[in-house]
Parts: sequence; C-alpha cells; structure tokens
Amino acid sequence: MARRPPAPTHHQSTDELRSAHPFRGRDFRLLFGARVLSLTGDAAVPAALALAVLRATGSTSALALVLGCAMVPRLLLLPIGGVVADRLNARGVALATDLVACGAQLFAGIELLGGHPQLWHLAVAQAIGGTASAFQTPTISPLVAGTVEPSGLQKANSLLGAANGATRLAGPALAGTFVLTVGPGWTFVLDSASFGASAALLAMTRVRHTPIPARPGEARRSGPLGRLVGDLTEGWTEVRSRDWYWTSLIAHAMWNGASAVLLTLGPAIAIDRLGGEGTWIATVQVGAVGLVTGALLAARLRPRRPVLFANLGLAVFALPLTLFAVAAPAPLTIGAYGLAGVGLGVLNPTWSTVVQMTVPQHALARVTSYDWLLSLGAAPLGYALAPWAASTWGTSAPLMVAAALVGTSCLATAAVPGVRHLTMPTTETPSTPLPGTEPAQ
Repeated sequence: MARRPPAPTHHQSTDELRSAHPFRGRDFRLLFGARVLSLTGDAAVPAALALAVLRATGSTSALALVLGCAMVPRLLLLPIGGVVADRLNARGVALATDLVACGAQLFAGIELLGGHPQLWHLAVAQAIGGTASAFQTPTISPLVAGTVEPSGLQKANSLLGAANGATRLAGPALAGTFVLTVGPGWTFVLDSASFGASAALLAMTRVRHTPIPARPGEARRSGPLGRLVGDLTEGWTEVRSRDWYWTSLIAHAMWNGASAVLLTLGPAIAIDRLGGEGTWIATVQVGAVGLVTGALLAARLRPRRPVLFANLGLAVFALPLTLFAVAAPAPLTIGAYGLAGVGLGVLNPTWSTVVQMTVPQHALARVTSYDWLLSLGAAPLGYALAPWAASTWGTSAPLMVAAALVGTSCLATAAVPGVRHLTMPTTETPSTPLPGTEPAQ
C-alpha cells in the first residue's frame, strides 16, 4: 500500500503550504467524486419525490407526510450518527449509509415502476433514507480531514462547497427532466445508482481515523447506553467550551429559519407582485450561482478573522429578505439574493476549515452533528411559522422579522471575544496530535 506524503514541516514557506492542492491526492479525488454523486442524488430526490407523489396521489398532504418521514428520523438521529462516526471509521459509516440509501431509492423506484405505488411504502423508503442521512451527514468533515493535509483543507472545503452549489442548481432540473422523459420510477433507480457508485468510490478511499480515547472509568459504565451518553456529553462539551462556536451556531440557525420563511412566502410574492413564476425561478438559480461563486472565492480568501468575516457576510441575507418584504423591483431583489448566496458560499468552507483545524479529530463528527441539528431543526420551524404569521399579519411582517433576526444575530457575534480574536489555525500541523491514529485504509 502506498504511503501518504508526510505532513508539511515548519521549514516550508507559507506560499508552499498554500500551493498544496487537494486534487493532487488520490484519496481526496475519490472522496470528491463520491460526494458529487451523493450530493446529486440528494438534490434530485426531493424534486423527483414531489412529482412522483403528486402524480400518484394528487395530494399535498400525502407529500407532506412522505417528506416528514424523511426529515424526522434525520433530525432525531443526527447526534447518534455523530457518535457512531467518531467511534467507528467515518469512511465505513459513509459507505454503509450510501448502500442503505441506494437500497431505499431502488425500493421506491421499483414501487413506482409497478404502476400502483402504496403511499406507506414510499413513506417507509424515505424514512430509511432519512435515517441513513442522519448517520452520513456527520461523516463529511472527518472524511475531508482524514484525506487532506492541513494546508489543503481550505481548498478542499471550497471545492466541496462549489460542488454542493452546482448540484443544488442541477439536481432539481435533472430530476424534472428524468421524470418527464423516463418517468419517476426510473428516476429513483438512477438516484439509487448514484448512491451505489458513491459507495464504490468510498470503498477505494483511504481515510485517517483517530479513535475516541478511553475515558477514566469508562469500563465501569453501564454498558453501551452509558458509553453513548458519555460520548454525547463529551461532544456537547466540545461545542459549549468554544464561545465562537455556539454563538455562531445560533446565528446560523437564525439564517436557516429565515431561509425557510423566504422559501415559503417568496414564491407567492414573486408571482403576485414581482412579475410571475419566472422571477422566482431566476431568484433560486441566481442564488445557486452565488453559492458556487462564494465557495470558489473562499479558496482564495485568507481573512485574518475567518469566523467574524464569514458571519458578517452571512448577515447580507437580511437584504433580500427586506426587499422581498417591500416587493422591491425584481432585478434588485434577484441580485440581492445572489449576493446573499455568495456570503453563504464563503461561510460554508471557511467555517468547515476552522472547525476541522480546531476541534480534536476524535470529536469532529459529534461536534458537526450538533451543528447540523441546530441548522436543520430551525428550518421546519420557519416552514411552520411563516404561513401562520402571513395569514395573521400579512407576508411583509414575517419577512421583516426574519431579516431583523438574521442581521442582528450575525452582526452580534462580533461582540463575542472568541469570534473577534480567533485567527485561522496554522496549516503546518494538524490542530491536535494524533497519537494512536490508525493507518490510512
């Protein structure tokens, strides 16, 4: 087995460290290919599922039920997914979840190809897929940290962020095209194949793994449940001990909740007051382009205070929220949404790099699982509250409140000492020593 190149030493210059490109490593290339395939499946499934369920049942309530079956287990099981990814090898967990998602989408495809799909069959398939996602999502950061040298983390996260934006842009269009040409059943079969191909690439990828160190007295704990509670507590302690982390998570959760408000109310405002459906389609597409652009910019930006810089950029989302609330001219509103997409695109890889360089490797999956839990949990709240608030006070009020919450929470992080003082960790060595690290496999 080929040996991995040694980590950069202190004799190397900053320019040499920055020149390291993650695509030079075979393992990251395989991981990147796997993530693109998996992300494409993830982006295509919701659109294909919506069209398939509505075509089969004609009921929006049925669609809400199926989508809820995917979301609920994902939210409930995310912290446990983080524990499993830290306890076991993240690559093995990601590979297994891709295979489970492959099977779930194949089952849904076969059900639809049969011509008489049962709603509860589709709901069960999506619940299984949501469960797999809960275990797969926390593996992403450990996989990147385990396949890329520290000097290449920012570029690696930027590339993955750009891929995420590109799949958001292309996934729904691909799903719609497949549904209209080959039908919803074959669309799910193709989604299944994308997850299977991702698993095949992960099987060839070697990933460094740092096991959770034994805690004093752990052997005396009351079996697996005691260890699970201990692992969850330790992960939360890592989050709580960093003021820059948990305060930023509050701001990020506000952003996700506000995004859900806009996605709920924005289409109606675009159709009724900004020129029609084309305005909303253009808004979403420009936002995705902004996301890709921001992710690519993040590979070149070297802000001295990365978390502060990224959070201030995230505050820009208050602008399109406000413009939608007042029904500003469509070009201005669309442009503002694209600018907000750039801010999000810069934040995602910058945030991931800082976390990977500062959080101990053995706790990385658990810490990021709490990150995802807060972010994903805020979105359903926004979806639920937006229609109620709009029916009570009109569409402008909830959008203005969302704008105020996003702007205030993101800007307020500048008052947190950890956010103001945190600089990008050195790229010369990993953030924590790796005693007992298992060989790449």
